[in-house]
Amino acid sequence: MPLSNSKVADDGTSAQPQQEGQAMVDSLTKVVACYRHLASCIGGSTDSGSLRQELRQTRERAQTLALSCRDHLTARLRDKTVSEEDRKKTELQWVAFSSCLELFHADMCKVYHMGSCFSVAKNSAMVQTGLQGGATEVAARALSMPDLQEQRGEQTASMEGLDQSQLEQEIAQVDRTLEDMEMKVNVLRWTVEARGPQYADPVSVDSASLALLSGDAEANGGKSCDRSQMFVVLLLCGVVVVAVVLSACVVFLT
Repeated sequence: MPLSNSKVADDGTSAQPQQEGQAMVDSLTKVVACYRHLASCIGGSTDSGSLRQELRQTRERAQTLALSCRDHLTARLRDKTVSEEDRKKTELQWVAFSSCLELFHADMCKVYHMGSCFSVAKNSAMVQTGLQGGATEVAARALSMPDLQEQRGEQTASMEGLDQSQLEQEIAQVDRTLEDMEMKVNVLRWTVEARGPQYADPVSVDSASLALLSGDAEANGGKSCDRSQMFVVLLLCGVVVVAVVLSACVVFLT
């Protein structure tokens, strides 16, 4: 009985870090997706000082989650006592985390470049994309906040320059984080196998797709054959009519 109780306790403790890591990765993915949505509005008709503030808040939240996620997954992958099955799951989380962080870095670079081209403080001419409304609700949901307070007062050129300088430093920090991750943990992405319910039975999906394609091909092939046969019949009828008319003309002329 003591051995059985000890085993149950080990299973619970080993499953808890996996759930924590997955929760961190999911939270980071949601925040980064929100940041990408907000970044697409930079320089457009919905660009404003409030949008720049929402971008800054979302970016700060993403960086906090990224640091926690990096420390947690690094400790798990460098732990020699982790079982092989748990290590495979952690490697999947690591690949998802690193890919998400790379997308976040690319979006930060985009925001920095677009912010340099389109200034809110200087009333730069924005691109009329046709979009209306703000993205405050999207940012609030991603940050798990009931509501975001809008920025009070106009954004000055000095404030905008300070934000751009801070963003440039944060981009360099994320770049160093990516390099540090590769040095600490050696996980080759192409060796990590995707696992989950969506990849459970790819053969059945492929066979079903092939069946639908073959059915469509047969239906289209039957229609094309019918059309070709009708064309041949009409062509023969036309030839016969022309031959009869020519024969009649020859008889009457002679």
